Amino acid sequence: MSGSPYSELAAAVSSLRQQVSDLHQELVRYDLVVWTAGNVSGRVPGHDLFVIKPSGVRYDRLSPDSMIVCDLDGQVVEGELSPSSDTAAHAYVYRHMPDVGGVVHTHSTYACAWAARGEPVPCVLTAMADEFGDEIPVGPFALIGDDSIGRGIVGTLGEHRSPAVLMQNHGVFTIGGDARAAVKAAVMCEDVARSVHISRQLGEPIPIDPGDVDRLHARYQNVYGQPARPVPATDRGARP
Repeated sequence: MSGSPYSELAAAVSSLRQQVSDLHQELVRYDLVVWTAGNVSGRVPGHDLFVIKPSGVRYDRLSPDSMIVCDLDGQVVEGELSPSSDTAAHAYVYRHMPDVGGVVHTHSTYACAWAARGEPVPCVLTAMADEFGDEIPVGPFALIGDDSIGRGIVGTLGEHRSPAVLMQNHGVFTIGGDARAAVKAAVMCEDVARSVHISRQLGEPIPIDPGDVDRLHARYQNVYGQPARPVPATDRGARP
């Protein structure tokens, strides 16, 4: 017998609390954050809820139980601590980009250097074409605390293939189909921002032809990796 809708929601929230808590450690692992800065959130599949990091809590003290559940207006639904100061921005993204299942914010060094200059990272590496499908764009300057940052993210990425945006004078925000994909985009953003910065110390990087960018992006998004394995008949409920 299948569980009640409430028990299924509770299980989904519990699983996402664990995933979002674990993914914060990836930000530390890849040197994308310092002290308590940065955050990861994930949308609860099928529900107008998301899970996000609490505000001002050290990464080594995060746990699934410390994660905060909010509705899509950014109001706390479950949790004892105050949510991230970027909660309104995350909520705005989820409300206006229904295909987004994860949002990440970092202050990674090289990407922030580009953001401080208000300059997009040009698409001069095949890894950029693969992951971002274009340059990494710059979003407008916005103050923290309300949905201004969220409006800048949506306004910049709404018509752009890149899952990453450099918010001017601030830092990186990334989106993805789920929280893990958004973390991957944040890791890749810092990696290419560093490489392109170093390249510019040696001279002007060579741009990739837009047609080749399109082909690289399509291959990586649709062909790269392992194909999905078919589900065995016995697992589909068929009789042996």
